[in-house]
Amino acid sequence: MHHPHSPDEHNVPSACFGSPDIGPWTSSIPDVPRLPQTDVSGKNPALRGIMVSLETAALWETFNSLGTEMIVTKAGRRMFPLFQVRIWGMDPTAEYSLLLDFLPVGDKRYRYAFHSSSWLVSGTADPAPPGRLHFHPDSPARGSHWMRQTVSFDRLKLTNNAQDMRGHIILNSMHRYQPRLHILLSDRHQGGEARASQNFVSFIFPETQFTAVTAYQNHRITQLKIASNPFAKGFRDVDADEWLLSRIPGPVKIHVKDSPERWQNADSHPTLCSEAHFMQPTEP
Repeated sequence: MHHPHSPDEHNVPSACFGSPDIGPWTSSIPDVPRLPQTDVSGKNPALRGIMVSLETAALWETFNSLGTEMIVTKAGRRMFPLFQVRIWGMDPTAEYSLLLDFLPVGDKRYRYAFHSSSWLVSGTADPAPPGRLHFHPDSPARGSHWMRQTVSFDRLKLTNNAQDMRGHIILNSMHRYQPRLHILLSDRHQGGEARASQNFVSFIFPETQFTAVTAYQNHRITQLKIASNPFAKGFRDVDADEWLLSRIPGPVKIHVKDSPERWQNADSHPTLCSEAHFMQPTEP
């Protein structure tokens, strides 16, 4: 496998990995290691034992219960919650690359009905924008590196600009998406391209589904983002958010040093294309 930062390797169509049917929002298991979404018996042995857990899974689940929304802008906006994972079972000496793509959920466009505080189908989905992949900037790296600590995709940005030239993930506003994590094994031996389908595994966390929006529609999502995002300190009104405590599965640990004390412990209740041009990580 080529190094993803090479100048001639950009913009892999996301469809190279296949597009399994993605259902609507659903509850999922808590923050525990999960297996790949497909059978791994035919994969390279250096991939068969890998498991991945979603960090802050309880926070993701809380957003999911309300219907997560992610802002998209022309310039690009980072996700919150961040997509962060812990990884187990890699070969410590083998090299891997980590990347994300975003699968459309269904074939509909949505609108938010304020009178009923619910999302409604408003028609057929718009034509899909160019599929892109976001490589983690540490890629490729040895398994020992990836397993050492939490892996955060904090440089990824979402945009609705179909002409974007900065490598951001292009999404349609008012459409639903499912992030998907791929782990690629570097295979520089002769015939590596022929073994491409054996050299990656994919992981989906259903609680990370979201609707792309240009402005938050559900005021509860706005309140929860303000209450739990460390970069929203100036917007916090803790007295107005008492109701949120009843919506967060307990116990939840939110690592925000400037949060109100009650937020510190709230315990109230398909194949890879053999010839692909990889996209560089986005700039901050």
